[in-house]
Amino acid sequence: MSFYETIVIARQEISHSQVESLTADFSAIIAANGGKVVNTEYWGLRTIAFRIKKNRKGHYTLMNIDAPAAAVTELERIMRINEDILRFMSIRVDALSDEPSAMMNSKSKGRDEGFGDDEGLGRRGGFDGRFEGGLE
Repeated sequence: MSFYETIVIARQEISHSQVESLTADFSAIIAANGGKVVNTEYWGLRTIAFRIKKNRKGHYTLMNIDAPAAAVTELERIMRINEDILRFMSIRVDALSDEPSAMMNSKSKGRDEGFGDDEGLGRRGGFDGRFEGGLE
């Protein structure tokens, strides 16, 4: 069997419990076709970069799947039919990670991490008044 990561974006009008229900239905489809969903992560209601079917936000969910290709093909067919799903993407990976995804890690870390205030730059990379030459 192969490993897959599937990301699903659901409509903003549905509730969190409905998203969990959809995820459970998708897990049942994978199980019925000889695979299993190893891990699921709900990333929350997030803003989409551009409108998709008149929606500006969507519920994001990541599913780590260990299943044959036919099971993922059937899952994608069902997602294509479902009108609550705005977009989905399945990617075959070499191995599934036990760690939380990058999206879950970014919520726990501060947003200012990685910007060098010690280099004379402000939070957004602009000038903050410190410089070497000095004005008189």
